[in-house]
Amino acid sequence: MTFSIVGRAIGPDGEPSWGVAVASKFLAVGNVVPAAVAGVGALATQADANVAWKGIGLSLLDEGATADVALQRMLEEDDKRDHRQIGIVDADGGAASHTGSACFEWAGGYTGEGVAIQGNILAGSGVVEAMREAWDASEGEPLSRRLLAALAAGDGAGGDKRGRQSAALLVVREGAGYGGGDDVAVDLRVDDHADPVTELARLLALNDLYLTASTEAEKVAVTPDLEAELESLAQAAGHPTFLAWVGTENYEMRVAEDGSWVDEKVLEILRQASSR
Repeated sequence: MTFSIVGRAIGPDGEPSWGVAVASKFLAVGNVVPAAVAGVGALATQADANVAWKGIGLSLLDEGATADVALQRMLEEDDKRDHRQIGIVDADGGAASHTGSACFEWAGGYTGEGVAIQGNILAGSGVVEAMREAWDASEGEPLSRRLLAALAAGDGAGGDKRGRQSAALLVVREGAGYGGGDDVAVDLRVDDHADPVTELARLLALNDLYLTASTEAEKVAVTPDLEAELESLAQAAGHPTFLAWVGTENYEMRVAEDGSWVDEKVLEILRQASSR
């Protein structure tokens, strides 16, 4: 009933990320399938999903087990293993996937360095192959984009043969959370939608704008002239000050606390808003 991809990749900043993308003809699949911890690994549990495997699997990985070892230990202790499907990627990018013999057709998966792809009740094996090709073709891009590209490719190849309903994307990286307070870089869910993967892509674009810190290349130094322009633009947009506009629109991650820089995207958004 589900297709997913679990991955680890080194980002443009040289730091590793782990994550899961999943879609299904199932309500709120993001509540059931994905789990990930930065520096530990990620997994997807599906088919007759054993949600306890999320905590168990991550604990095994945290204790030093490889993806293969963690998978074998989990299967040994589960008498419904033939009905389960799971993909795991460990801290170093080792991958393992299991499709039980009792999973409904088409069911199967693929593993490679840093990636595990799996699905059941799919339109066919081409779903997994399309996901693999998209994953390989997107090497070098941020993990969130690679996972989403693979999910979209699987969806385009037929995905869950029963139809579409929900999708989710979870990505973790050390210190990547809001304000650096945790490791959750992306945690997005589309729980009930006619086209959930497309909607997930829209949400990821918003996530990248609102909840991702600006890179050095995106920062524009605020000179006295630009500061005056920002205040004027904010007032033209109906706000008393530039900082009031920033707080109203939730752009705190894209503006320096001391006012020394503003993100180029936010500057362009404000210029457009003030001209309406």
